[in-house]
Amino acid sequence: MINSSQLRKNILTARNNLTTDQLRKQSRAVQKNFLGQKEIINSRNIFVYVSFRSEVETLDLIKTFLKSGKTVTVPVTRVKEKRLDAIQINDPETDLVPGYCNIPEPRAEICLKQKTDPADIDIILLPGSVFDERGGRFGYGGGYYDRFVSSAPRALRVGLAFNLQIIERAPLQCHDEILDLIVTETRIIRGKR
Repeated sequence: MINSSQLRKNILTARNNLTTDQLRKQSRAVQKNFLGQKEIINSRNIFVYVSFRSEVETLDLIKTFLKSGKTVTVPVTRVKEKRLDAIQINDPETDLVPGYCNIPEPRAEICLKQKTDPADIDIILLPGSVFDERGGRFGYGGGYYDRFVSSAPRALRVGLAFNLQIIERAPLQCHDEILDLIVTETRIIRGKR
């Protein structure tokens, strides 16, 4: 049986091999699929990862949520504390700058003023490397999102992924959090949290 780090590496390599056009087209399909879910309609506060490299793109989603009057929070990585903070943004074009590992994050002055309590979040959109048919998710190995979602127990947990990232059963550990939904370009997987 393949170990989790090799599995993560294999799937990330496949995802990184998507062309810019494939990435854009497949991301649009994932976004459309996600926006069609009934859980979105009544949500007010949505935590969205800011896409980086070959992740499912989220900038258009962030703009769509803001236009529709939803509160949008995005992560800032606190490396020393090994945690994510949720920071409210109003305009991704001006509010985000390169942060941890060059991932776009809110500017420092916004982080000081607009931190959000995870308990106030309705939906958490998570990136990941590998997802499975049970709603299982592997991130990138730091455990940041697992710790974050455990601090927001009532929030709907949604993984955005490409079909190539879905396997039948990932070798999850006890600290790996289960998602409520995984949305791909052609599927909705309902997790068993």
